[in-house]
Amino acid sequence: MMIEFDYLYQGICGLANAHRAGGLSGHLGAAVVAGYFFGEDHSELPEGVYQGVEGELDRIIQGEEAIWFNARKAGMTPNDLFNKFPQQKPQENLVESIAQSLNKNVSKTRQSGHNVIFAALAMRALVDHPEYATPKIVAGIRKLIAGFDNAHAGRAYFGKEKGWLTEKEISLKNAEPLPNYRNLTQMAETMISTLISEATVRRQGFGGLWHLINHAAGIIELDNLGFHELAIKALPAHHHHLQLWLFLPDLASELGPVVKSEYHPFEPVYWKGMLKRDEARLTHRIKTLYGFYTLLKFLDDQSKQKQAEDAFLYLMA
Repeated sequence: MMIEFDYLYQGICGLANAHRAGGLSGHLGAAVVAGYFFGEDHSELPEGVYQGVEGELDRIIQGEEAIWFNARKAGMTPNDLFNKFPQQKPQENLVESIAQSLNKNVSKTRQSGHNVIFAALAMRALVDHPEYATPKIVAGIRKLIAGFDNAHAGRAYFGKEKGWLTEKEISLKNAEPLPNYRNLTQMAETMISTLISEATVRRQGFGGLWHLINHAAGIIELDNLGFHELAIKALPAHHHHLQLWLFLPDLASELGPVVKSEYHPFEPVYWKGMLKRDEARLTHRIKTLYGFYTLLKFLDDQSKQKQAEDAFLYLMA
């Protein structure tokens, strides 16, 4: 058993409709697509794991995490994002037009990497299942990605005294130096090493380790899909994203320590517990479950993989 195939199409529709509600509403469709691909990439897990993931996808589709846009202002509900598209004949090479849209904003950090995260998931879905690459679906996804053209990198919390600051209000002059990525492998290794060393540090902003992992995984996915030059062009944006996050203060004294999950998501018991779904965990848990293992496949060092698996549990609490 894997995740039911129908979730893939629902997720694609969620992404293609998202531009109507605002770019960040893409969280919903992207999480559903990621949930489906998680099941496809891990097809030998206990049935209870797939049932647990599907339960979370149902919550997303039903609109439980409705924080990403104002439904009244948008004239649509989170559930409306998943409305089916009219039947159309798929067309070849339309996925390349999504890559062209991403090419315009991929070199800068945009809203914690959401431009890359959303585009890579959509492109994998349509490359793997070209029957869904219809003109209206692709046009919707292109509008979603184009919506990030002028977006800033995000914002972060610096504690009670300074509060929330945007990227433009932050200077990295005194930041610890971070070597530029030479290639995708160095990005993946740097990101995994950062997860291992920093998972217990309580920072808040720029999407946290969730988005850093998913941003990196999206870049790797672009390369896997054959868009090598686009993936290389995206490396400086991830590098800057990581620099911003590492610059943030440890807020454990104010916000409390980072909590670690007692169980691994590959165990059915994990999904039977009372999962936290605040702080956007409903959508980000699923996307990061997919993204982490996309990233981990890039590493050959088994001891480091085990360390990363342990640190990953701090993101799954």
